[in-house]
Amino acid sequence: MSIRALAPQDVAQALKDREIVLVDVREPPEYAAERIEGALLFPLSTFDPGQIPAGRPVIFHCASGIRSKRAALIYEKTGYGKAAHMAGGIQAWRKAGLATLFFDPFTGSMLPRERMLRAASP
Repeated sequence: MSIRALAPQDVAQALKDREIVLVDVREPPEYAAERIEGALLFPLSTFDPGQIPAGRPVIFHCASGIRSKRAALIYEKTGYGKAAHMAGGIQAWRKAGLATLFFDPFTGSMLPRERMLRAASP
C-alpha cells in the first residue's frame, strides 16, 4: 500500500480552502510548543482513527514525515478511507516559509512565528 506524500504548499492551500482535515500526530508537548493553525491533534502513541472527523480528505503531518506516513497507513488499513501525509512534516512546512504558531512563555499565548522572530530581534 502506497501512501501519497503532499508538498507543504499544497497542504497549506487545501487547508486554507477548507478542503481537508489536517491531523498532527506528534505528541502533546510538541503540539503545545509549535503547531500549524487549524491542525487537529491525534498523537500516534494513542492513535484512534475512528475519532477523526469524517467528510473531508485526511492529511497527516508530524515533525519530519515518518510518523505521519505510519498514521496514514493505519487509517487506510483500518478502513476509514484514503489518506495522505505531508512530506517532510512541520520542518518542511517551516522551510517553505509557511506560518506556524509558537508558544510564548512570557504570556502563555500562541503567537505567529513572524511575531516571535520580531520580538527576539534587537
